[in-house]
Amino acid sequence: MCKNRSATLVTQRQQRSTRTLPSSTAAASPSSSTHNPAASYTTATATSTSIGTTATAATTASSSSSSGTASSLSSLRISLPDNPIIYSFREIATATNNFLSNRITPSSSSTYRCSLHGRDTVVVHRPFRGDPASLPARLAAACKSHHRSLVRLLGVSISSDRIYLVYDFAAGLSLADCLRSLRNPSFTPLSTWISRIQIAADLAQGLEYIHHHSIDGGTVHNRIKSSGIIISESDLSAKICHFGAAFLVGELPDREEHNDKKYNLNKMSRSDSGSMKIEGTRGYLAPELIAGGSVSRMSDVFAFGVVILELISGQDPVKYSFDRVQKEYRSVSVVETARQVLKAEGSADEEEAERRKRVRQWVDRRLRDSFPVEVVEKLMVVATRCVEEEATRRPNMTTVAGKISKLLLESKVWAERVKAPVDISVSLAPR
Repeated sequence: MCKNRSATLVTQRQQRSTRTLPSSTAAASPSSSTHNPAASYTTATATSTSIGTTATAATTASSSSSSGTASSLSSLRISLPDNPIIYSFREIATATNNFLSNRITPSSSSTYRCSLHGRDTVVVHRPFRGDPASLPARLAAACKSHHRSLVRLLGVSISSDRIYLVYDFAAGLSLADCLRSLRNPSFTPLSTWISRIQIAADLAQGLEYIHHHSIDGGTVHNRIKSSGIIISESDLSAKICHFGAAFLVGELPDREEHNDKKYNLNKMSRSDSGSMKIEGTRGYLAPELIAGGSVSRMSDVFAFGVVILELISGQDPVKYSFDRVQKEYRSVSVVETARQVLKAEGSADEEEAERRKRVRQWVDRRLRDSFPVEVVEKLMVVATRCVEEEATRRPNMTTVAGKISKLLLESKVWAERVKAPVDISVSLAPR
């Protein structure tokens, strides 16, 4: 059965539409899949080629299923322009040692580092829920989108009901690891305020590009989180991982055409099926997603706000503590603590002094109180507006990116005034 469905992208459309989709939970992350890709290793027989080349027909195939698979991949390659690459499943499995090694992190079950076509790459596999017939146009649009704050998508492979997305390898550590090292919690390579506000600006510009300038006018990322952001060791610049994944695998609400004006990525709506389809990582999920709504640009904005609050405080998005009175575990989010810091009480003058004091106490201590408190407070205000309960009250990323760019300039003026280091070389390795 697996052999007949291995990579037949076009003829499966009717069968795929009636298949029950895999369920997800609120705590699931992109790397939490338990699927074993190695089980279908022997089903892939087609060879890969750069897009735009003509594949040789499999005239001597030993079976009709093998011939159909090769023909399907060949037609997909021919239909694409010259940028994306269609990899064969055999290449992916061989490069990842049959999915038994080369994982990016020991806890990851869906992200692998390997070499493909002589290039250092990362392979991410996810369930494929989209329409195979629309994949060529979607892949072409995704691979044409480039930004310095995004990890580049190179191509894909499909086997059975899984899609394998191939990205450039970006050297560095995740933002989560930079902020919360398990080996040495007191160390962080992001030890200056300038490094953190620059990362905030990089992320804002990258997400603004995704929302408004990528893939024929903009799309949704759907997996913004600190563990999905790479910090380069060379210059501490930030890159967003997994760009285009939600668009390609079918996680976004359906529409007939990507440019359909009736389709609004800014607006939250209920899931068409009436059931809750929650995908993401706890702490980054917007309230409307938990309530059963569809993903939108505003749910991305919420997750971005959480990441900025992590960047300022160094805290986890959600922490758990045991309540000895109630005898139960309670969760406290970084969003809740930030709102407590910024809450207004008392007279204006007294409140400003007290609020500044709370801000200084809340900011990551590893910055050693060397930061412009006024700028930090302004950035906290921007972030807390991004995490408003009502999606309609959140700003769009164009507005957010503009405000953070202005705060970056103010921070550089402050750094010049106090002679704070702005261009220092550090190692990402813990001390």
